[in-house]
Amino acid sequence: MPAPPVAEQRPHSFTLHGITVEDPYFWLKDQGYPEIDDEPVLDYLRAENAYFEAVMAPHQPLIDTLYAEMRGRLPENDASVPVPDGDYEYWYAYNEGQEYRLWYRRPIAGGDDELLLDENALAEGHEQFSLGTVQVSPDARLLAYSTDTDGAERYVLRFLNLETGETLPDAIPGILGDVVWAADSASIVYTPVDDNWRSKVAMHHRLGTDPSEDAELYREPEEGMEIGIDMTQSRRFLTVWAGDNVSNEIRLVPLDDLTAEPVLVSPRETNRLYDVDEHEGTLYIHTNDEHVNFRLATAPVEAPVEWTELVAGSDDFYITGLTTFQNFYVVEARERGLDQVEIRYYDNETVERIPFPEASYTAGLGPVAEFDTDTIRIDYESMVTPDTDYSYAVGYDSAEGGGTLTTLKVQQVPSGYDASQYVTERLEIEARDGTMVPVSLVHRRDVTPNADTPVHLYAYGAYGYAVTPYFSTRQLSLVDRGFIFAIAHIRGGDDLGYQWYLDGKLERRTNTFNDFVDVGRGLVARGYTSEGRIAASGGSAGGELMGVIANTDPELFGAIVAEVPFVDVLNTMLDESLPLTPGEWPEWGNPITDPDAFRLIQSYSPYDNVTAQDYPPMMITAGLNDPRVTYWEPAKWTARLRATRTDDNLTVLRTNMGAGHQGQSGRFQSIVDEAQAQAFILTQLGVEE
Repeated sequence: MPAPPVAEQRPHSFTLHGITVEDPYFWLKDQGYPEIDDEPVLDYLRAENAYFEAVMAPHQPLIDTLYAEMRGRLPENDASVPVPDGDYEYWYAYNEGQEYRLWYRRPIAGGDDELLLDENALAEGHEQFSLGTVQVSPDARLLAYSTDTDGAERYVLRFLNLETGETLPDAIPGILGDVVWAADSASIVYTPVDDNWRSKVAMHHRLGTDPSEDAELYREPEEGMEIGIDMTQSRRFLTVWAGDNVSNEIRLVPLDDLTAEPVLVSPRETNRLYDVDEHEGTLYIHTNDEHVNFRLATAPVEAPVEWTELVAGSDDFYITGLTTFQNFYVVEARERGLDQVEIRYYDNETVERIPFPEASYTAGLGPVAEFDTDTIRIDYESMVTPDTDYSYAVGYDSAEGGGTLTTLKVQQVPSGYDASQYVTERLEIEARDGTMVPVSLVHRRDVTPNADTPVHLYAYGAYGYAVTPYFSTRQLSLVDRGFIFAIAHIRGGDDLGYQWYLDGKLERRTNTFNDFVDVGRGLVARGYTSEGRIAASGGSAGGELMGVIANTDPELFGAIVAEVPFVDVLNTMLDESLPLTPGEWPEWGNPITDPDAFRLIQSYSPYDNVTAQDYPPMMITAGLNDPRVTYWEPAKWTARLRATRTDDNLTVLRTNMGAGHQGQSGRFQSIVDEAQAQAFILTQLGVEE
């Protein structure tokens, strides 16, 4: 094998709050960013890629086998369940051998299928492709869509005339997020990103005019706050959301008059979040103003600040969302960590909870475009049950109870899948502070867990994002080789309620890392595996988790895969010119102004805590165009690990030179990344074919 690359160490330091920080790999950040053309930097990344390829080359047959298995579990020809919307129903499909989707519609009254958009044609000639939004105008004559072809997540918005197939001359670069059509289908609202990749303004574009003439609907003046747009389910109002991770405010603009002055629902308050929907002149508000697990309130559109409680907050019932329809509204929630979907009615207090068959699962409201409907969609899956689309006929009868679930589609696994051959469990493992942390796991029925059983342990643990028990055809490749796949529902996510999230951020951030380690040690103590037989993986903020546990408990893990890991936490939170930094301070703390936040972040930041000790084998990935976790974070971390660790275990870095945060695009291309990661895990844990 070739010698691994050795990055040059160049003296660089800074002092803040009386603390001096040494950063010898500072030079790996191209100072011309977001332009990346520093040849020594690029040479280092290329050298790391060449080393990665050399290290993995002997395992290429295994990678090819894993790729074939994972691809064999994907239907070559597949389609989503059509969603009715007005005179048409809409869906997407994949054709054999194609990486990307084709978008279709057909008249509900009967008629031919109509191809609206072919992502494969749009992606042709591009190494990377992503469709950002696809929205049909209210009169069904126009299509707005946005594309990104380098992974930088700066999308170009374009328009198609669906009657003629003509692409309109309007083209708006540099947008992010969804768009919202005006009621008359003659104009649209979008959110551009500025030079620092921040959404600060909602713009109104009239078709046929120069985008330079677009009018501002709202501009957010406060640093660290950004905006997003949506519309109410009734399609009466545009909603303009302005805020950060902990505080926000919403403005309403009637979609039949986008020139109207936006109406503020309620001014922002520190540590209060809310979102709104609307039904016949009444706002339905989902907020954590009085209870950490949120409550529901109502207010007249004419007096939006006058909130009246509808459903009180609860310690046990964590309300995660609300959607209004003409004759009922849907409440989504989590109870004891499990998803719940309830139908509630405007004219009575009936609560119609949809029953689900398993003890551990993931469920939620699926795509429903129409407001006046008596049928909703439900998405459901578990660690042993493939993704299932249901329709639910809403209707409560005092004698017969609630409505009925009808299966519309079950995820196909063409190479074969027998759920009876797998077992799923949900455990609770005690963390070091006495908190019980849930763990969901799956393994083959013919595997009896013991000290030699390999485990793949996964978690995220940030931003209140819950990793619920989901079905993964990709993880079957490990599970079928005798692995237990386990999801640790650690603090930092909102798996057990909003407080569960709060208990894993800011000054409580270390709970997230401790929970993950304690889950791993708990699995060892219960005889599911043993020290060194656990492969850990996580991405982005979950990659930060990987970095921390590698520093604190390296002996517990036999391999670590850190995908686009957020590991240079201190330096990133000190650099307010970076795209996400000001908006991230409520999540991590502001080390620029707060000495305590500085010291806390420095105490766990993976890059800053690499030490002379043995580390497990580690595979690290990056995306050169990644605007979320910039490429130099994993690059600097890799360089310091290789220079400091005291063992001969592998440290490899693969940088995708043409992609961003999500890695390779395309349903088949993305499998390559996963096949390489699993091959790394299998070979480092010594699991034979």
